[in-house]
Amino acid sequence: MIDTLEEPHRVPGEVRGYLDELVRRTGAVCGSRLVGVTAVGSLALGDYRHGRSDVDVTVVVDPSLPQEALHDLARTLAHPELLCPAAGLELVVYEADFAARPSGEAGYLLDLNTGALLSPKVSFDATESPTFWYVIDRSVAHQRGLTLSGRPARKTIAAPNPPELLTAIRASLREHSDGEGHLSDNRVLNGCRSVVYCRTGQWLAKRAAAHRIAMDQADFGPLLEVAVRSFERSRADAEPLPAREVRSFLGWARERVDETARAARV
Repeated sequence: MIDTLEEPHRVPGEVRGYLDELVRRTGAVCGSRLVGVTAVGSLALGDYRHGRSDVDVTVVVDPSLPQEALHDLARTLAHPELLCPAAGLELVVYEADFAARPSGEAGYLLDLNTGALLSPKVSFDATESPTFWYVIDRSVAHQRGLTLSGRPARKTIAAPNPPELLTAIRASLREHSDGEGHLSDNRVLNGCRSVVYCRTGQWLAKRAAAHRIAMDQADFGPLLEVAVRSFERSRADAEPLPAREVRSFLGWARERVDETARAARV
């Protein structure tokens, strides 16, 4: 059982036992070299949707952890060796020295994607992946990370420097504008979250960010309402969104992020 949670009531019942076992297995592999395990993504932001959301986990380890331990960890956490009840597990392992300093790099030791609805990925080479996903996740971890075991993320994972984070957010929006491999509702809601962060400096859950944008951008209200309704369904039951309206909204979102970047001279 996880007994070091800061706020155990924030862990949904559908995944609590799974996270207990994930932490146990991670501790068994890493031993005293395990620094901390933190939930990020929808779990940290308080908007986990069972059947839709991934479980996003960041692990920080001591630099002395042997390379073979990373391979062991990937094997013991892979679905269905450890059956993931969520849409999938996205787990990233960082060395403590790297995690403790601001960086615009991917920088991971292990990137594991596994689960019934995820394309499997096991990478031990951070140069294989676009950097922006990891920069944004570390920002979320520092600000809102939910401690599952060990030291809190705020003490182990540094917030990226603002210019590097804005560069990552811009790259994320370009990725979602292209649309390949992403559900339309998720593309729109990620755009909302990016704009709200640029305006407030706070990471919000996707639906909360959409509601905030809809309050002052009435023209986008109908699109955002459909995106939220679709997000509340399983991935298989996601609603189609009008492609032209999605492109228009993401174009608007990119302009807002670019304005923030220009003001910050990024």
